Amino acid sequence: MKLYYSPGACSLSPHIALHEAGLAFEAIPAPTKTHQLPDGTDYYTINPLGYVPYLVLDSGEALREGPAIVQYIADQAPEKHLAPANGSMARYQLQSWLNFIGTELHKSFSPMFNPAMPAEAKALAVQRLTSRLTWLDGELAGKLYLMGDTFTVADGYLFTVTNWAKPVGLDISALANLTAYRARVGARPAVLAAMKAEGLIK
Repeated sequence: MKLYYSPGACSLSPHIALHEAGLAFEAIPAPTKTHQLPDGTDYYTINPLGYVPYLVLDSGEALREGPAIVQYIADQAPEKHLAPANGSMARYQLQSWLNFIGTELHKSFSPMFNPAMPAEAKALAVQRLTSRLTWLDGELAGKLYLMGDTFTVADGYLFTVTNWAKPVGLDISALANLTAYRARVGARPAVLAAMKAEGLIK
């Protein structure tokens, strides 16, 4: 498998999942600013949409969109319990978390990274994001991970997205449950391995 990623972007989530699953893969940087691969290839010739993550299987088939990719990865290593069984209520709960992170958190961060975004729009995004993160903090009370005591691919995604708080100047230190959760997830060997591979930590 080949995972196309941009350091620190949402593609860190499947990068974490691949390390957690223990699967063989090649990680290929596809920087979102240049869209040029290390060998000079134009990334658009591989993924016409130009964004990451993008997973190319050994068969030549490809998957885009992080929530779909991480579920595929989880299903390749069921013994790792990175996702509940297909068809179970727990699987739908996982999908609910992946959708919440993608639509309510991930997309709410987007305006803050856009230098052309008016200050008023950024302020609205901060307000919305803060309210969602405050609710999330309550949901994490008494839990090790989003689904309880078991780490799942949703945790890798949430960790990835909340990593963006510091670069955009959003202070989440008052959210005690989320802060403790982030420290717990961040200490996992697979998370550390993925972050080191992307040059995010030494």
